[in-house]
Amino acid sequence: MKIEQIYTGCLAQGAYYIESEGEAAIIDPLRETEPYLRRAQESGASIKYIFETHFHADFVSGHVTLSRQTGAPIVYGPLANPSFDAIIAEDQQEFQLGKITLKVLHTPGHTMESTTYLLIDENGKDHAIFSGDTLFLGDVGRPDLAQKAADMTQEQLAGMLFDSLRTKIMPLSDDLIVYPAHGAGSACGKNMMKETVDTLGNQKKMNYALRADMTRDEFIKEVTEGLLPPPKYFPANVKLNREGYEDIGAILERGTRALSPEAFEAAANETTAVILDVRHQDDFVNGHIPRSIFIGLKGDFAPWVGALIADVKQPILLVTPEGKEEETVTRLSRVGFDNTLGYLEGGFETWQASGKEVDTLKSQTPEEIRAILTQKEYPVFDVRKESEYAAEHLEDAVNSPLSLLNKHLAGFPSDKTFYVHCAGGYRSVIAASILKSRGIHNLVDIAGGFTAMKKAGLPTSDFVCPSTKQS
Repeated sequence: MKIEQIYTGCLAQGAYYIESEGEAAIIDPLRETEPYLRRAQESGASIKYIFETHFHADFVSGHVTLSRQTGAPIVYGPLANPSFDAIIAEDQQEFQLGKITLKVLHTPGHTMESTTYLLIDENGKDHAIFSGDTLFLGDVGRPDLAQKAADMTQEQLAGMLFDSLRTKIMPLSDDLIVYPAHGAGSACGKNMMKETVDTLGNQKKMNYALRADMTRDEFIKEVTEGLLPPPKYFPANVKLNREGYEDIGAILERGTRALSPEAFEAAANETTAVILDVRHQDDFVNGHIPRSIFIGLKGDFAPWVGALIADVKQPILLVTPEGKEEETVTRLSRVGFDNTLGYLEGGFETWQASGKEVDTLKSQTPEEIRAILTQKEYPVFDVRKESEYAAEHLEDAVNSPLSLLNKHLAGFPSDKTFYVHCAGGYRSVIAASILKSRGIHNLVDIAGGFTAMKKAGLPTSDFVCPSTKQS
């Protein structure tokens, strides 16, 4: 028996390859299917099943493409209603894979169709659970996402999750291995651990939602409080996962079309395309195409695209580092952004060499503006999360979280300079690029963010240890 977690850090997502006696199963695959096909080929195995724990909201699964490529059926748990052919399994139904068995445990609560798969080894012993978004390490799945039943409240779903955990998962053996669908950084939970594999016994000790003496009302309150609004692209991803989608090969062919500066400019003028610059933030600061938006590949790229661009049908033109064109289109497609029209051939350097208009972003270090920041001459906007700001912040800085930037637009001054910062510089450049694209140019990015300001000894609030349940 082989179990391999294929973890994608930028999405904090775990897919799984399971193999026994030449038969393989994939659980919650990402959209690009080549890694799973290659893994099976390397072992001389054939993919027999594709298991989905639920209709994912934060990424587009590779289930439809992988099924077409391999002939393997897609398996969902009870109450799933996909538009394509799939096995809708019954609770407790078993699927044989070589000498091992995968047993369906219907665990509604995160969504109605949410299902955990229990792996039983060749000796008949319970070995592991693939818990999807039902049980994370340190947390459980949020009960308020777009695919919830229309006539149910998040409190009702949380109550169902309480029952699922206590009737289907907590009675299982403490030595059982827990393989969740997500880890720290995912928007599908609130406070997940950085680890991606654990035992159920340790989770019973560490996970607040699995306390043995917890009442149903306490569970509902703790699971639902402090939830930030889910990203706006989540419903579109659910729709794609339920109804199907265009093959990634066609998306790559269209999205990796090289455009000269002239063709790129014409495409930008003739369409409603967003110019998305995915280089390092320092490169963007030093020079970029006017009105382009920065979201760098080296950060949490796809989730930020989803949260800030939101409309998965939005046409996109790319400015990428050389050789990163296909990776960029692939990562966009993981969250349903399939309408990439092409990329700037030769990158920003060819645009600059062509003599076309170039913009820059003013950025200064804390040392350079120490007097301004200390004397509080100009307003400072902190675009970190509320929990980061609450823990510690620059004195008198205003919290304007990047994920809620559109709601804060009216609060940015139009008649004087202001400063923006995040923790290290990535998110503040995203924020600054969006503000500049909206015609707000009287801003300065604080290079190095809060980390650099604190190192420089600028006055900050007293540190407050964040709540373990805080978003």
